[in-house]
Amino acid sequence: MSEHQHGTTRQPATTRDSYDELYRSAPAVWTGRPNGQLVREATDLPPGTALDAGAGEGGDALWLASRGWRVTAVDFSPVALERGAAKAAELRLADRIDWRHEDLDTWAPPEAAFDLVTAHYLHSSWTDREAMFRRLAAAVAPGGTLLVVGHQHGEGWGHGHAHEPGALYSADDVAAVLDPAQWTDVVTETRDRDPDAAHRTGNPVPDTVLVARRR
Repeated sequence: MSEHQHGTTRQPATTRDSYDELYRSAPAVWTGRPNGQLVREATDLPPGTALDAGAGEGGDALWLASRGWRVTAVDFSPVALERGAAKAAELRLADRIDWRHEDLDTWAPPEAAFDLVTAHYLHSSWTDREAMFRRLAAAVAPGGTLLVVGHQHGEGWGHGHAHEPGALYSADDVAAVLDPAQWTDVVTETRDRDPDAAHRTGNPVPDTVLVARRR
């Protein structure tokens, strides 16, 4: 989902059903801008096939499609997906994005099928995250890129934001599921959030970022 939330305060989305309630609460929950870490990492990549895992209303998928990517946008909220598809049609990008209603807790994407797999803020307490990230990693084609971004947990967490610490993960947690024989250029680091995103969401907590390339 996009990191740029509109300024209105809303109830936390903590279950599958409450995510639909969140999306129904306003004509647009997110601003539609792409996540800053995606822009940083994907701007110089040659367009290919991309999997946007947890696509929400489609800000990242739309940005990728506008740059020539063919995108599979996956989310468990049909409300969010319908909103993203409508925007894609408006922008004449509908033929470049496949909107798929799937639950990442159980869905297995095709293996070695995507030049880029990107996932932002997949925070939940019900998901087997290790298994989910293994499946997402397996979907990256040789030479492709895996980008996983979360909210850094630890001292300073809170600020009234929606997620509980138990729902969070670190870039090192994701890196731990990667087979070193299959990955190179693995980067795990903490990065400051986009100031605009921090202001809009009321969450200044830094991002925890994993970037890796499949051998």
